Formats: sequence, C-alpha cells, structure tokens
Amino acid sequence: MNKRKQQKKLISLLIILAMTLGLAACGANAPSASGSGTLSMVDPSGAEITVPEKIDSIVVLAPSIAEAVVALGYGDKIVAYDISSVGLEGLPADVPVFDLMEPDMEQLMVLKPDLLLVTNLSLYDETNPYQQLIDEGVCVACIPTSDSIADIQSDIAFIASVLGEKEKGDALISKMQAEIEEITAIAQGITEKKTVYFEISAAPYMYSFGKGVFLNEILELIGAENILGDQEGWLSVGEESVVAANPDVILTNVNYIDNPTQEIMERDGWDALTAVQNGDVYYIDNMASSLPNQNVVIAMRQMAETIYPEYYEK
Repeated sequence: MNKRKQQKKLISLLIILAMTLGLAACGANAPSASGSGTLSMVDPSGAEITVPEKIDSIVVLAPSIAEAVVALGYGDKIVAYDISSVGLEGLPADVPVFDLMEPDMEQLMVLKPDLLLVTNLSLYDETNPYQQLIDEGVCVACIPTSDSIADIQSDIAFIASVLGEKEKGDALISKMQAEIEEITAIAQGITEKKTVYFEISAAPYMYSFGKGVFLNEILELIGAENILGDQEGWLSVGEESVVAANPDVILTNVNYIDNPTQEIMERDGWDALTAVQNGDVYYIDNMASSLPNQNVVIAMRQMAETIYPEYYEK
C-alpha cells in the first residue's frame, strides 16, 4: 500500500472514530444465570447478550480488545482477528484475518466462534449486522471505543466478566491504576505546565484531539496542557493554529512515514516554534497511545517522562 492510500485509510478511520466516540459506553450489568449453561448480561453498547459458560473459541475484531483478551490469558482461544491486530504479541499465527470495518460474514459463519468481540467501527453503518450469527448461537459483544480512562477500565472489567476471569480483570485494572496514581502524584509537584501539540496524522492531513479523548485526559493527568484542549473530540488541524499556539513540546505517534519527528522539524514555517527550536519534538509509541486498553499507561509514562524529564530522573 503506497503512502497516499495509507493516509486516506487513516483519515477514514479517524473520521469514523470521531463519529462513533459520541456513543456512551454503559457498564455491564451483573451477569445472571439464564439456564442451559449460559449467563445473561448487558454489553457496553447496551445490548443484552447471552454468554456461554465455556468459551473455547474467540474472534476479536479490534486490536485494543485483542490485547486485553491476551492480557487476561485467553490468547490461545483466539481463532481469528482483524488485520490491524496482525503482529500483536500473544496472538496465534496462521488463523483467518478480517477487515476491521467490513468483516466477511460468511467466513464468520463458518468459524461460528463461541464469542465474537467487536467495536462500533465494524460495519458501523448497518443495523444488526451480526444478527445471523446471533441467531446461530454466537455470543456477539460490542465494546464501543472508549474516550476516558474510567471507560477503558470498565471495558477491561466487562471483558474479564465475559471470560469468567473477574479476579484477573481486577488485578489488571489495579496495576493500571497504581501506575496512573504514581504519575499523577509526580504531576502534583509540577508548577509550570508545558503546552503540548500531539499529532496523530501528519501533514498535509494533520489530525489531533481536544477534550473528551483519553489522550487529552492523559495530558492533563501528567500536568501538561493540550493546545487544542478548548475544543472537543478528534480534530482536523490547520498548520496556522499550531504555529499561533507555539507549543513548548510536540508529540507524534504517526508511524506510516519514515521519520515523523524529522518531518515536523523540517516543515516550512515551523522553524520559529519553541518546540522545534529546542528540539522538543518526540515520538510516542503508536499502539500504546492509540488503543484504548490497559497499555495506555505505557504511553502515559512515556509522555510524562518526555515532557518533564527532570521530574523522572533516577
């Protein structure tokens, strides 16, 4: 795939993500026995689902969910996943791979997994696209893309509940929370907040975010200030707005060009920016900062140590 096609695909995904982030994720109800060796509960999208007591095969159509399933010890139960999850640690090789946004329904019918985990990005413009699978007895659980750390933790708890691994889920959330609290405690001592521009799509299709996105929440928790924090959601960004804001630090998680930090440093008209003049332009791990799951704390620490290295020196 050439760079232009990669960029267009990224922008399409970002636009769809921006459209769907407005959907609130509701926490799962406590599971209840429904007979026939199954449990009834409500998934984060608000749909009632019936979960089999024993889960031996799982299809996951989102890398964020795939990483959570692996972390809970069920990677060996995954029999297929989406193309964006290819290469993730803990996933089996030589299994079917699906398009995240338009999965092959016939192939899913052939697999007929015990559990299908999806987000609201999969076939987002169709009504009940998985009804045929549900009618065939497949448990389909939808986990809408989360926009806050609390929602991410709720999603982990839900996945753990579906898998019958509440204790593992609680432990994963507790570990995540401990890391957050350690970093926020350090942030309490920061007296002069630095302004930050975080780029998730490079020029000429610049994209970033404002409030209501977990990355903005992370910036606030580590004691930094998003230059776009007065705006809402995922944003298309004009170069002039970044130049006018003159951020102290520029972060990027763009991974589809060879050297995203150098590209930013060499942009026409950006040489006068404080971040560029001081060389404070840094790459942040793409997966950890893009996927709403337990690994966002990896990105959180990386961002904190990058923006405020003096507070994290050992």
